[in-house]
Amino acid sequence: MNRRTLLASLVTVAAAAEPVKAAAQPAAAPRPRTPAPGRMGARNLITDVPGVRVGQADDEKARTGVTVILPDEAAIAAVDVRGGGPGTRETDALDAENLVHAVNAIVLAGGSVYGLAAADGVAAWLGAKGIGYGMGPRPPGVPPSPIVPGAILFDLPHGGDKAWGLDPPYRRLGIEAVERASDTFRLGTAGAGYGAFSGGMKGGTGSASVVSSDGFTVGAIVAVNSAGSTVAPGTRTFWAAPYEMEREFGGLGVQGLAARPDEWGPMAADPKPRQNTTIACIATDARLDPGEIKRVAIMAQDGMARAIRPVHAPFDGDVVFALTTGRQDLPEPRAYHVARIGALAADVLSRAIARGVYEATTWPGCTVKAYRDDPAPRR
Repeated sequence: MNRRTLLASLVTVAAAAEPVKAAAQPAAAPRPRTPAPGRMGARNLITDVPGVRVGQADDEKARTGVTVILPDEAAIAAVDVRGGGPGTRETDALDAENLVHAVNAIVLAGGSVYGLAAADGVAAWLGAKGIGYGMGPRPPGVPPSPIVPGAILFDLPHGGDKAWGLDPPYRRLGIEAVERASDTFRLGTAGAGYGAFSGGMKGGTGSASVVSSDGFTVGAIVAVNSAGSTVAPGTRTFWAAPYEMEREFGGLGVQGLAARPDEWGPMAADPKPRQNTTIACIATDARLDPGEIKRVAIMAQDGMARAIRPVHAPFDGDVVFALTTGRQDLPEPRAYHVARIGALAADVLSRAIARGVYEATTWPGCTVKAYRDDPAPRR
C-alpha cells in the first residue's frame, strides 16, 4: 500500500469513528435574581416616603418635646408593643378586627403619662380643619374625630423644670409640632427625644430611610430613651454598625463588635430599677392592607434588638407604629414583598436609633455626656 492510499484509509476510519453529537439541550431556566442593594433616601429621613411630613416642638425650660408624624391623607397603620411598661393612646383602635384602620397622625412624646396629652392638641388641630373619622353627615359645627395614636417615653427626671402643676406643656407642644410639619426636621436633642437618655449617654430623635432596588421607600423615626446601650462595651462602635450607610453615624465599621454575656454597659454595672422607652414609627409607600402593615411593625421591632442591648425589658415601654401611604402597588407574590418591606424596616430602624444617639447634644448641667462629647471607649 503506497503512502497516498494509506492516508485515505486513515481519513475514512477517523470519519467513521467520529462520535454523534448530542441533540441540543434547552437552556437552563435563569436563576431568580436577588434584589440589588437599596440606596439611602435623598434626605435620609422618614419624610423621603412620599406623603409623610414630620413636625417637632421642644420646651427648653422643661427639657422635653413632641414629634408628630403627619400623613397627607389618612394612612392604614398598625402598632406592635414589646416593652413591659408601655404608655400608649388609641393603639387598640388599630387592631385588625376593629373598625378603624387608618390614622390621621401619630404622636411620639416625652413626659411620661403627661405626654399623652400631646395627641389631644394634635387631634384638636386636625378636627378644627375638618380632618378625621366620621360616619355620615355631621350637624353644623360638629367636628370629625381625628384618629391620633401615640406613645410616650419617660424623661421626667432628666433635667428641666417639670413643676407644671395643672398645666403640663404637652397639649401646646402637640399643636406647635403639627403646625410645623414639613419635609425636614432636626435630629438628636429635638422633639420627643429632647430629654431622652440612652444607656448612660444622651439619647435623642433619629431617622433614616432606604429606597429598594425596585423603588419602594421605607423610612423610620425614633425617640431613643433606652435602658440598654446602643454602643458595644469598651468601644465607640454602635451595635447598628453592620447596617450603616454612607457613614451616617460616624463610619467606624464593625471592628471590635462582639456581644458577650452580661456585658450590657451601664445597665449591668448599676442594676437599679429604671424607667425607659424607645418609641418609633415606620412609614412606607408600598400599598399594604392592615394585616400586612402589622407584619411590618412586628418585623421592625427586630431593628431595636439589633441596635440596643438589652431591649424590650420589663421597665422599657418599647413601641413601633407602622403606616403606609399606599402610593405604590405591591407586586405578587405579596407575602414575599411584605417580607422584604419588613426586613428593610428593621434595618432602617436600627440605623435611625444609632443616628438619634450620634446626633444628640447636651445642655448645661446635663447629667450624662453625648456620644460625640466623649471620645473614650464606652465601658
